Amino acid sequence: MYKEVLRSIENIEIYPIISLLIFVLFFLGVFIWVKTMPKDLVDHLKSLPMEKDEDQNKEQP
Repeated sequence: MYKEVLRSIENIEIYPIISLLIFVLFFLGVFIWVKTMPKDLVDHLKSLPMEKDEDQNKEQP
């Protein structure tokens, strides 16, 4: 039943191409954004999970 419904839609073959294009452009954009990030920002973001928050240490007994 679903195959007949999908076959009856005119120009349906363009949707997978558009989806793939959006997928590739998104990840290409993220890759370019990461590659153009300043080195000091990358180092700061890299060290964030290991830093202890000073406010958190003050609240603990």
